Amino acid sequence: MKTKQLKDLKGFIGTIVIPVCETSDTFVSFENVSVSSKIFNGKKDTLYLSEQNGSIYVFVGIGKDTDYKDLKTIFRRIAKNQKTFLDEKVALFIPSETDEMEVEAMVSGLFLGTYNIGHFKGNDLHPFLKTNFEIHILSNRDFSSIVNRAFKIARAQLETLALVDLPPNIVNPKYLSLWAQDKGVNFGFEVKILGREACEIECLGAFLAVGKGSENDPQFVIMNYEPRVSSPDLKHIGLVGKGITFDTGGLNIKTTGMLHMKCDMAGAAAVLGTMQLIADLQLPIKVTAIVPCAENSVDAKSFFPSDVITSYSGKTIEIIDTDAEGRLVLADGLSYLIKNYNPEYIIDVATLTGSAVGTFGYECAALFTNNEDISNKIQAAGNFVGERLWPLPLWDAYKSDIESEIADVKNFSGKPVAGAISAAKFLEFFTNEHPAWAHLDIAGVAFGDSEFAKTKHATAYGVHLLTKFIENL
Repeated sequence: MKTKQLKDLKGFIGTIVIPVCETSDTFVSFENVSVSSKIFNGKKDTLYLSEQNGSIYVFVGIGKDTDYKDLKTIFRRIAKNQKTFLDEKVALFIPSETDEMEVEAMVSGLFLGTYNIGHFKGNDLHPFLKTNFEIHILSNRDFSSIVNRAFKIARAQLETLALVDLPPNIVNPKYLSLWAQDKGVNFGFEVKILGREACEIECLGAFLAVGKGSENDPQFVIMNYEPRVSSPDLKHIGLVGKGITFDTGGLNIKTTGMLHMKCDMAGAAAVLGTMQLIADLQLPIKVTAIVPCAENSVDAKSFFPSDVITSYSGKTIEIIDTDAEGRLVLADGLSYLIKNYNPEYIIDVATLTGSAVGTFGYECAALFTNNEDISNKIQAAGNFVGERLWPLPLWDAYKSDIESEIADVKNFSGKPVAGAISAAKFLEFFTNEHPAWAHLDIAGVAFGDSEFAKTKHATAYGVHLLTKFIENL
């Protein structure tokens, strides 16, 4: 996609997209096109089309108080649903009162609108993706850096959407490790992959137990990013993403909901997309990310309920439920990160529990942390970009839920209540009391229903949230 800056429409023939705030004026006008406010007054989610002198004018209602997420969604909808009018040349008009973040939301929304879940269908290429396509930014101000940033955000989110939506016979652990290596080369971060034998040497016992029943070898992905211009006071953040590329539940096999378990690597996808975006934006921060990738399959080699396994930390785990596998791979991911890299901040991201969905529905992720600074900053970042979180407690009153008589800890409380909290307490056990750790349970927000597909699909939740949080550290 090519971009150009325009100060006026002299000589321009194509489609002009005009965002309009809701107004009580009698007419809405732009250039030589005018429409009665009885027909169109800029109310949010409304649209008015007009053709004049060979150009198509698309008036887009953005309402009175439209936030970042609303703007992004509105313009994603335009790009997805109005492809007929977006061929070859498009000019996006930027009203004088528009700020940089609003421009970012509009442009990234337009680019996100190119996404099509039909990866294995013969779909026509979206006009924006054709080699001769040009988008013009119509403004007296130079927004080129913001437009470039918006493309990078959308590009990382598009990659994340595809990772989660592609089927598990394509996206297996090896696929994710190769994806990481490819993006590391293209965007500038280091990638190290530990296969099954290397993981055995490293004694990643909890991680390996989960992948025992699959013919696809687990892959322990380690990524390191440092900006080109480094400094001695560079902050260091660690990320861990749950990469269960398909979850049958293991021997505690799922009786419902297995169809959508390709999304159980959405935490990994969020971390992978974040690494791409951080490197693409060249953020001035050091990041180490670990993505433990495995399939939780059913086989004679699968691990059993009542097994006792030894984790990377040396702590033993009693297996109560093989469907509580995500916390096992995260336990080894967290322990490995802390022992070998010891970052100042740690955030893990996982589609971990149905309990988080039962608590919050599909509106926000569950946040667990005892660090008030992280809690405030990540909630602020989430509120801004429209990827919300809400805190749940990590009180020691819940510690008894993971106490085991035979091992150091057990992986499941066996109770039908407080499941997201007991899972977080389990993870906390493997953080070595790190003072700046947070756990995000994204089970309700990573995959679901929306206007952009007829079936449940990925949201790319976490990519922009994590990047915004890291920028604000």
